[in-house]
Amino acid sequence: QVQLVESGGGLVQPGGSLRLSCAASGSISSVNAMGWYRQAPGKQRELVASIASSGRTNYADSVKGRFTISRDNAKNTVYLRMNTLKPEDTAVYYCNARVVLTLSSIERNYWGQGTQVTVSS
Repeated sequence: QVQLVESGGGLVQPGGSLRLSCAASGSISSVNAMGWYRQAPGKQRELVASIASSGRTNYADSVKGRFTISRDNAKNTVYLRMNTLKPEDTAVYYCNARVVLTLSSIERNYWGQGTQVTVSS
């Protein structure tokens, strides 16, 4: 019913930058909160940043000042600009969206397939 397609991951040197994108498509009436999570090997998935439909944002302390989340509501797309990347940012990054389907009043939670970000020299 709803697909989240991510792009933009890869290998980058410490101090470098990457931009992740995630587009939601399908039987969408509206998209509420969108966000990015990450999971490093042996660790639990954690919230990186989220953005409400109003544009209000929330960041994990570990990325404040380095990462910027934004969204294009017309395209149902969320972005994550990551600057000054560190080796500890290495993880699989997952897009998340809370979507209200057409002909429904129920909000459902959807995940992307994940994109690998590796920060290494």
